[in-house]
Parts: sequence; structure tokens; C-alpha cells
Amino acid sequence: MSLYKLFVLKSNGLGNSYWNEVIDILRNIIPVYDKVNSVISLGKDNDFRKEGIMKSIRQGNIILDAGSGFGNMSKTVLENVSKDVTIFFYDPIFEMLNKVKYNINIHIPTFEYFLCSGIFEKIPFKSNTFDAVLCGYSLRDAIVLDIAIEEIHRVLKKDGRLVIVDLGKPDNFISRILVSAYLKYFLAILAFSVAGKKGIPFKTLYGTFLRWPKNKDLNNMLSKSFSKVEFKTKLLGGSIVVVAYK
Repeated sequence: MSLYKLFVLKSNGLGNSYWNEVIDILRNIIPVYDKVNSVISLGKDNDFRKEGIMKSIRQGNIILDAGSGFGNMSKTVLENVSKDVTIFFYDPIFEMLNKVKYNINIHIPTFEYFLCSGIFEKIPFKSNTFDAVLCGYSLRDAIVLDIAIEEIHRVLKKDGRLVIVDLGKPDNFISRILVSAYLKYFLAILAFSVAGKKGIPFKTLYGTFLRWPKNKDLNNMLSKSFSKVEFKTKLLGGSIVVVAYK
């Protein structure tokens, strides 16, 4: 896809067809996912998770880890905030949910958690259920982003927080080109360097980036639903840490 299309492609989610493709790829790269994700984020992924979580999660919270994967966002909560929380791990990929126990419970056995599978656009919980919803490198994979945001807002309690840690699409034209070039050309090289052939499918991230709104547009989308949005950009705007308050 040309750089021109980067600026004209509608940014409102992946759509059903491309979402299915992305999910299949994520399912196949489970063994190397964490290793490659750390490298392509220049080793900053855990720092960004911690930044979003430390100011928004509190002892006793009921948390939805949406698009949880192996549960790395929740692991950050347990290690840095409190083990006195209840966590619902929510992901469309069963194979990733099955890794949660190994990733977290083997190291931190004393917290209450539940595993459930589904999509952002139809979250199977009552309104006003959660104190916080965590989206770590996952909201970008929504099928329809507007609906995903509405659903997250619905299940949050009053004064609940949405924490987003993800790729960003810079507002600045030059920065956007640089981040796009990195994801299109260099990401696959880095992934291959740490995971061999299994890392090559990570180039699919570029397609999700193309469909992701620019930072200011995502901020505006969130501001329509949430009373307050703290939106921080990192790495020339190529990464974001967001806390949105209901």
C-alpha cells in the first residue's frame, strides 16, 4: 500500500475481513509475540504500560483487560499497584487466554481472575461493571472502533478509567512518514532478527497502523464519550499512553 493511502484510508477499525486475517496471524505468532513486541517498541512497552497503569488503577478495582493476550497489562498492575484486584481477561483468541495462567498465575498466585472470550464490539457484561478497562496494544485491532469505544464506555462505572497503550499515528506529517516507514520496512527485519521466520508475520502491524486514526482524531473520538482524556505521545508520536475518564 502506498504512502498516499496512509493519509486517505478511513480510520474506523479493521473491518471483518481484515480482522479475521489479523487474528489468524496473531494466533500463529503466540510463541514469539512478547519477544518481538518488546523489540519493535524499542524496549519501551513495559515502561508505557506502567505509566498508564500507575495513575489509574487502585487497590480493590474490578478490571477488564480487553484484548488481554497473555495478560501483560494486568501483570503490570499486579507487580506495581496491588494484588487485591479482580481481573477479567477478555480476548478473541482462546490460545492466548490459555497462556494467562502460565504468564501470571505461576508467579503471582493470589488474585482473583476470570477468563472470557469475545470482541470489543459486543462485550458480554452489564453496564457500569468495571472500575477500569485496560487496552494494551489491542484497541487498534477493533473491527469497528466507534462501537468498541462505546462498549468500553458502557461497561465502565461512573468515574471509571480506560487505559490505552498502543501504537500512535503522529499528527505531524514528517513524523507520520517516519513511523510509517519504520513499521513498513524495518519492523519485519527486527522481528526476523529475534524470532527468525516466525517473526515475519509481524509486518501485519503496518496494516493495522494504516487503519488506526491519527492521534488527534483518536483523542477527539474518545473526548466525545469520556469526560476527560489525558493523551500522551511517545517516540515521535509513534506510541501513545492514554487515560480516559468516564
